[in-house]
Amino acid sequence: MNLVAVFNRDGGTFKTTEMDAYCARAAETFKNAGHQIQCHVVSGKDVVSTMQRVAAIPEVEGLIAGGGDGTISAAADIAWRNALTLGIVPAGTMNLFARSLKLPLDIWDVLDVLAQGRIENVDIASANGRSFIHQFSAGLHARMVRYRNSMTFGSRLGKIRASTRAVLGVMFNPPEFEVEFNAEGKLGHRKVSAISVSNNEFGQDPLLVAPDVTGGHLGFYIADPLTPAGVAQLAYDILRGRLKENESVTAMTTTEVELHFPRERKDVRCVIDGELLPMDRDVKLRIHAGELKVLVPRDPDELKQEDSGSGI
Repeated sequence: MNLVAVFNRDGGTFKTTEMDAYCARAAETFKNAGHQIQCHVVSGKDVVSTMQRVAAIPEVEGLIAGGGDGTISAAADIAWRNALTLGIVPAGTMNLFARSLKLPLDIWDVLDVLAQGRIENVDIASANGRSFIHQFSAGLHARMVRYRNSMTFGSRLGKIRASTRAVLGVMFNPPEFEVEFNAEGKLGHRKVSAISVSNNEFGQDPLLVAPDVTGGHLGFYIADPLTPAGVAQLAYDILRGRLKENESVTAMTTTEVELHFPRERKDVRCVIDGELLPMDRDVKLRIHAGELKVLVPRDPDELKQEDSGSGI
């Protein structure tokens, strides 16, 4: 394939990486696998515009994006809208979509896997037309991200510490709001503390990662109004992989869900793939099954067969 790599030098692991050496290694690895590739290392403020620019080049067939979850979410949107194949170099803190795709989380090891990888059609979701690869959420998560963003941190460890403090802050001040929903004919009107809509169902990983993003559905989760003790129990159940067993949580799967927030509130926010954003009073969420092309690891048996030269 004719590929372009865009690496966010401000993203997590890349901050402490010699990027000239990394680009040289990436170029060599992909060229040895038969690909053509150009590498761009850019600052965080320029990463989206650079990806948009290279995606518009007619000869480009694939985008290799390196950075944190925000960079990867933006890259997925650009690849989806331009019918490009996406390759992910996980250089962030959580690397959630990379985990769903079973990619190595080491930025050096993943180069070989992507260069030798196969193309798979996976799902991507949208909220009022804005795509997401992990989740849309409102309530607890949005308040936690707002608390975290008010803190100062300059490293991965600092971000984790800030997140921990934010969790404690929201635990003692959980939100409560009304929502009406329509999930393929399943109607509801209730008070809640949290809503989450994921690209396929969450698994048992405490990071709330979908183990499979080819199921063609959304995971839809609602948490009843919570007390501080209830938030603590929810966090505990998430940590032990039992989110759906929490007595306050209603979980279902759907291909489409419409949310309406009947009471107008000022400065209401949601979180889409980790980014805190203004939220409309009406939100329509959809799954776009199989519409995103990504590079994923090839089966070991397939690689062994190629190495041995066997075949029909």
